[in-house]
Amino acid sequence: MKDRAWIAQPTVMHVRCPDRLPEEAYRQVLELLAALGPVVQALPPTCALVELKGALRYHATDAQRLGEMLRVRSISRLGIDVRVGIGPTITVAATASAQIRDPGGVLVIAPEQVADWLGPLPVEALHGIGPRQAAALHDYGIHSVGLLATVSPATVQRLLGKKAGRLATDRARGIDPRPVVPRMLPASACVRHHFTDHTLDGAHVRAALLDLVVRLGLLLRRRGQAAQALTLTLKFAGGASWEKTRRLTEPSGHEGDLRTVAYQLMGAAGLQRARLTGIALKGEDLLDAGRVAQQISLDQARESRLLAEAAMDRIRDKFGPGAIGPAATATHRHAS
Repeated sequence: MKDRAWIAQPTVMHVRCPDRLPEEAYRQVLELLAALGPVVQALPPTCALVELKGALRYHATDAQRLGEMLRVRSISRLGIDVRVGIGPTITVAATASAQIRDPGGVLVIAPEQVADWLGPLPVEALHGIGPRQAAALHDYGIHSVGLLATVSPATVQRLLGKKAGRLATDRARGIDPRPVVPRMLPASACVRHHFTDHTLDGAHVRAALLDLVVRLGLLLRRRGQAAQALTLTLKFAGGASWEKTRRLTEPSGHEGDLRTVAYQLMGAAGLQRARLTGIALKGEDLLDAGRVAQQISLDQARESRLLAEAAMDRIRDKFGPGAIGPAATATHRHAS
């Protein structure tokens, strides 16, 4: 029975590094985590997850000891103090790490402690609850996680929207089946279009840009990533180029959000009689989409667009990327 003691322990570690940590330092922290356990999920720019099941067996110790071991190594080798939350689920572990005050520390929540520990916390402290969601819950008189856990799921869904309400209710009750997924994310994703003839046609250029938006969004969603910024690059006859970057209001891999920023960038280019030879759209500062998926908009029209997008992605997976999309992109591909 002693050899199986690790089974009852919390097995998800959520690590928070200091804000504005340089990319190279963050990479070094990830290397420390990989030495601790084989299943590491990067959550750039400053967080990460580790699945501890294998690590607990390998190191023949408990979760608290592993967290302290990581902290000592991070401080002694890198000069970086980290905040380590450990719990039975991603939500509990991430909520725990956020409750630790600077400079760092380790907080372990055992499975049998989850309800009592989460209960007194304010709803905004629950990982995945954004400011607008917290405000909507406060307006209804729901101020603590414990109270949120007792409210009817149907009521919470009316307040936050169907998906966001279901997630909030489940996670307030300690339910979160998401696994830690090994992932070391690339920092960017780029799609390009080359015009066979130098073009002055504004409608043709706009259709090409929309096609790039659709392709980039699909690429990001298949990777499980979200872009924090977009860079538009235009190539002109004669070899000249123009490039500009703009940050998104919130990280996203959804076509509607990417399209808005892409059109703003194109408008900033102020094209008149310039002959284009190529165009590229790059998603920058990519994050794991799991970090932003819970920040669900209260806009029902947006929710409907996201549902439609998910349905179109399933059609593309089955019949190919060109099977469905905006009419302008279909016309553009046919013309090209």
